[in-house]
Amino acid sequence: MEKINELIKKFCTKEVILYVVFGVLTTIVNLLVTYILNHFCSVNGAISSAIGIIVAILLAYFTNRKMVFDSQAEGFKANLKEFGKFILGRAGTMILEEGGVILFNTILKLPLMPVKIVLTILVIILNFFISKFFAFKKSK
Repeated sequence: MEKINELIKKFCTKEVILYVVFGVLTTIVNLLVTYILNHFCSVNGAISSAIGIIVAILLAYFTNRKMVFDSQAEGFKANLKEFGKFILGRAGTMILEEGGVILFNTILKLPLMPVKIVLTILVIILNFFISKFFAFKKSK
């Protein structure tokens, strides 16, 4: 029981909890934009997904920057570098997510939303580590 309590303390930090809260918010935005574009506007699944991801990435940057990872970047150059690293990390996971949508939805003809949800969960986990250890890494 003590080991379980240690694990809970280790993983249930303020940072992780806030990341999950804002991750859920950005995920809802991503899925909602994707669904609306695909279902109501008849936009192709891959294109709908890409637009949903881009909107979610921008929302994630602003929420994660100060509220989750407490960025200390000051000045235009430091903020631009941080934003660039964030976008680079998110571009990588966007390629992974889009590739999955194209493979599973477009090629294998699996339903878009279940595919999108599973891929989004994997991307959320990867994005936490990219943000924490790459984009918003604290200076020593």
